[in-house]
Amino acid sequence: MLNTKVWERACGLARTVVEGVRVDDSDGSIVVSARPNAKARGRCGRCHRRSPRYDHGDGRRRWRALDAGTTKVFIEADTPRVRCRVHGPTVVAVPWARHGVGHTRDFDDMAAWLAVRTSKSATCELLRVAWRTVGSIVTRVNDDVEARVDRLDGLRRIGIDEISYKRGHRYLIVVVDHDTGHLVWAGPGRTDANLEVFFDELGDERSAELTHVSADMAGWIARVVAKRAPNAQRCADAFHVVAWGIEALDVERRRAWNQASGRNAITTVTSQRGRARGTSLGIARARYALWKNPEDLTDNQRAQLDWIAKTDPRLHRAYLLKEGLRFVFAVKGDAGKHALDRWLSWARRSRMPAFTDLARKIVKHRVAIDHALDSGLSNALIESTNTKIRLLTRIAFGFHGPEPLIALALLALGNQPPALPGRT
Repeated sequence: MLNTKVWERACGLARTVVEGVRVDDSDGSIVVSARPNAKARGRCGRCHRRSPRYDHGDGRRRWRALDAGTTKVFIEADTPRVRCRVHGPTVVAVPWARHGVGHTRDFDDMAAWLAVRTSKSATCELLRVAWRTVGSIVTRVNDDVEARVDRLDGLRRIGIDEISYKRGHRYLIVVVDHDTGHLVWAGPGRTDANLEVFFDELGDERSAELTHVSADMAGWIARVVAKRAPNAQRCADAFHVVAWGIEALDVERRRAWNQASGRNAITTVTSQRGRARGTSLGIARARYALWKNPEDLTDNQRAQLDWIAKTDPRLHRAYLLKEGLRFVFAVKGDAGKHALDRWLSWARRSRMPAFTDLARKIVKHRVAIDHALDSGLSNALIESTNTKIRLLTRIAFGFHGPEPLIALALLALGNQPPALPGRT
């Protein structure tokens, strides 16, 4: 096998003729001189149509390829311009690289794979590139995937949520497919107009095919879903509804602590306010016992709840109301609806303002809650996706703008993860 063939195989070159290989004396890198073969020659760099030659362009150009062991490798070739019927004078296409970039396709694919699976420092150290360069690479690799695959095809049941990715109220809208578990779309912002972008890309015909949309009770999501997906049932997220119950319980817990004896005990030595004592101390220590689910309680926390039942029956009733609301979403279906009716009656008669207000809030969102009980959908899958995106935001720290982060999230959590060069 000729040396040129060896380097053609080593650099992963297709539709390419290797003319020679040399070592650059200035930096010790390996330079592979190449040119497109007859079938790939003279094509527009944007649309790849065969076009007549225009001029010599800027002469020879280099593209960074994957390293050969510890040595950098560059592909070098002439870059004339052609006159495309659509794009006018354009630099000729080369088979080994995307248009207008300084890295080969294999280098881009390796960088995207490492960015998804390893740390920022490891990626930069291994590839010997800046992190902002990795951000640009990830964006264009994701653009290639979106040009090849329609992530929005076949959507029926989706979940929508927002996640903060940066200080200063910078948010991303996240859309997940409940049937596949994959992230299918992400975009900056959390307003009606930002969510409209997703439905514009989905189109009216496919929006009408959506059957269920799970989300929290944010007004901007409800308005856009009602307008753009009229056939979809909006399902309230069970976690957020139960969180309302925990917030109401916390109001009662603070009320009980404020009214308990020993809340602001005066020390005899310094005549200053000391730590809580007596009943208030017991209520403060029972905070996590009141929050936790009964099946997760320790023996000591069960004893704390028994003590609260004897010491402050009103706070204990608030705890039972919180658990009653959690039971509604545990049983689901018609049984859940019947349990919710009884819970609303109980909350209205509780004489606790926090729970009477919560009852009115639940009645306001009753239709979405009933849809959630019927379908069993929640935002648990989306919250799991958000947790993974938060990890990616730590990795992506340093990217200027949300686009590289969105591309990184779609590559890592979508249905088309980046593959290592030369592997299927």
